Amino acid sequence: MADSQIVDRHGQPIKRADLTREIAAPSLTGVRSVWTQSIAGGLTPSRLASLLQAAADGQAHDYLTLAEEMEERDPHYSATLGVRKRAVSGLDAVVESASEESRDEELAEAVRALVRRPAFGYLVDDSLDALGKGYSVCEIMWDRSGPKWWPAEFKHRDPRWFEYDETLEHLGLLDDDHPGRAQPLAPYKFVVHAPRLKSGVALRGGLARLVAFSWICKAYTLKDWVAFAEVFGMPLRLGRYGPGATEDDVAILRNAVANIGSDAAAVLPESMRIEFEQVASATGGHELFQRLAEWLDGQISKAVLGQTMTTDAQSSGLGSNQASVHNEVRGDILASDARQLSDTLNRDLVRPFIDLNWGTQENYPRLELQVLEPEDLSSLVNALDKLVPLGLRVGASTIRDKFGLPDPADDEEVLTPPETAPAPPALNRARSHLQRALNRDSGPADDVDQLTDDLAGDDEWEEQLEPLIDPIERLAADAADEDEFRRRLPELLEQMDATALIERLADATFRARGLGDATDDTGE
Repeated sequence: MADSQIVDRHGQPIKRADLTREIAAPSLTGVRSVWTQSIAGGLTPSRLASLLQAAADGQAHDYLTLAEEMEERDPHYSATLGVRKRAVSGLDAVVESASEESRDEELAEAVRALVRRPAFGYLVDDSLDALGKGYSVCEIMWDRSGPKWWPAEFKHRDPRWFEYDETLEHLGLLDDDHPGRAQPLAPYKFVVHAPRLKSGVALRGGLARLVAFSWICKAYTLKDWVAFAEVFGMPLRLGRYGPGATEDDVAILRNAVANIGSDAAAVLPESMRIEFEQVASATGGHELFQRLAEWLDGQISKAVLGQTMTTDAQSSGLGSNQASVHNEVRGDILASDARQLSDTLNRDLVRPFIDLNWGTQENYPRLELQVLEPEDLSSLVNALDKLVPLGLRVGASTIRDKFGLPDPADDEEVLTPPETAPAPPALNRARSHLQRALNRDSGPADDVDQLTDDLAGDDEWEEQLEPLIDPIERLAADAADEDEFRRRLPELLEQMDATALIERLADATFRARGLGDATDDTGE
């Protein structure tokens, strides 16, 4: 089949026949063997230094093996690296069209359909393996059974099956047919993610390289700690033999001293004895190993997450769950990881998908792993409580989106504020008359105003006015019409009890008169 006119970012023409076949399949033997030997077992600091130097020079097989084993052997490193990966894989993928034209909208909708497929989520997870190792490679298995090219599967490939060229810039596939020289990757066939965690060669930027020495120090610490725990608290065993003991007697005694810790029994000649000496200097020695192991874990946390795992998550009320997720991985690190992986997916997945189905475009839709900044929803509620009564107009759907609440159905019961019963009209009129009556008292303006405010704001007025107003309200409810209401008003005088109100008004008048007399005496 002739080469397509479509070329990749390196100018290589696309071979459509290569897109539908598996290129980087594993084998039992050869350079892409599924079997490998352990590197972490018996690793020494000097061996680690040589291994890292070889990786920096492009020979990264042993380094990549160690990076894999570090995740398998150290729970803390595996957990922190997993947190950083899942912080990115849990982000929503948003696709934006290049413009509002119908053609660009069509391409964007096709990419959205691609993102919704389960295989895309696995691609994101596998691509994030590059955070620890420096790069990751996934092979695209294109499906051509339908009218369009669709990636049916993304197969993660062992990074040890790939190798950088002499410039340490271009990654190639190891092949048994070309021993000793990696072959260029087939265009539009692989998704290669090499995050720039530091400037320079990708192999020197993996997190495994950064934490390798902390990891090996912790491995030695744990080994010594376990050895210490085996004898911690046990007394020192001393074997004594007489001057006439033979070499066989000494051997018997040595064997007895060595085994008495586990056997708790020994048979010795009468001329020999075993003594136990308590070692006081070992008291508290276990704390040294624990503190060192915890300190090394802290260094690993800083390297992977940008902070220690012991940092307390401060709850900010409503919306604090989202803030807690971002608190585990420093925000700038999460944003950088998401941006770089988005660039890789647009380059190695979105563009090939568009080119194979619609041809090359001047502008392509953009896929973004969206990092949303956490909001303090409690402060938002408080602000709305003050601003809405002042006239601020806020859309209900906008607020529901902030809280992640769906729009209610037409027949769905919704929450409503409790209704406050309005004051009876007669009570409002009585309050108004009382206010005007009190304001007619003469006296200093400030004192009278204060007296008026105190009396008008007193809740006891409602109780004192009820004996006058309740009969009127009952008559209004019982009367058939306005004429009957007017005709029966005189009979309400016997039902009204104005005693409490008269006493209260008399007291208010007396106090107002006192203020007036005081003003007359002072001449103010």
